[in-house]
Amino acid sequence: MTCPFKPRWERRKDARPQELLDAALDHFVARGFAATRLDDVAKSAGVSKGTLYLYFSSKEELLKAVVRESIVPLIGQAESVIEQFEGSSEELFRLVIHTWWDNVGASKLSGLPKLMMAEAGNFPDLARFYQEEVVDRGERLVATMLKRGIDRGDILPMDLTIAPRILIAPMIMMMIWKHSNGVCAVEEEKLPEYLQCYIDMSLRSILASAK
Repeated sequence: MTCPFKPRWERRKDARPQELLDAALDHFVARGFAATRLDDVAKSAGVSKGTLYLYFSSKEELLKAVVRESIVPLIGQAESVIEQFEGSSEELFRLVIHTWWDNVGASKLSGLPKLMMAEAGNFPDLARFYQEEVVDRGERLVATMLKRGIDRGDILPMDLTIAPRILIAPMIMMMIWKHSNGVCAVEEEKLPEYLQCYIDMSLRSILASAK
């Protein structure tokens, strides 16, 4: 007699690209780019290595796809929020930072900054790609948010080239802490407290009303 139900853990022979991207992110964050093997990614996704190559031509293209399908859309969403937001600069700052942390900092995506920093020297093309698609665009996003506040009189005038980098740096450091063992490590359950302290200190520094 044939069982009418398939086991829940039985995978399809041809996984969707998203399943491959999820598996790739797990391996990249856990092992780094150089040490990640496409055989292992395919196995984790429940497909053959040949099936993986139907979607991604190389490991480099796989990592680029992970970034483009995960972080890049979140930047686009944040850009739309800033463009349409009608509240105060303080409200917008809190919203953007909390949302970014919930979607990136508190997720597996938080491992990507450490990955890119560690691998940049050996894979300059990937580093350039990440710089253009994530870092530069993220800095422009923060600069736009600050300029909006300056134009409204909510935020003090400042250098919109330097200030975004200074504001972003603690967020990157908190994500690196999550994936550090021993050196500079911070207990993950304490990171929300660090995040709140960072937001409060930043606002006291940039809000015109705080002076």
